[in-house]
Amino acid sequence: MEYVYAALILNETGEEINEDNLTDVLDAAGVDVEESRVKALVAALEDVDIDEAVEEAAAVPAATGGAAGGEVEAADEGGDDEAEEADDDEEAAGEEEEAGDDDDEEADGEGLGELFG
Repeated sequence: MEYVYAALILNETGEEINEDNLTDVLDAAGVDVEESRVKALVAALEDVDIDEAVEEAAAVPAATGGAAGGEVEAADEGGDDEAEEADDDEEAAGEEEEAGDDDDEEADGEGLGELFG
């Protein structure tokens, strides 16, 4: 999970998402960095527009109706809004990868799911 958060931080600050930058963020956070996971994440995000994926993920709870209400109420009761939003973003990004018609895109989505198991 920390790897995805690091990528989101880099995206938010306008920095390039590459192995060095991702490793630096993870090191600064005190994470024991696994080089293979860093490489896999950078490769998986290579052709992904993160801002677009976040916008689509933000639209998903509104489209589902009742399911979003419980999440919003839980957040109002003291839950961590940012953590829940990041979890939703990650799930939507994974669904977006798996929804592709191309077999290669589907394989990438499955590999990403296994990476963060």
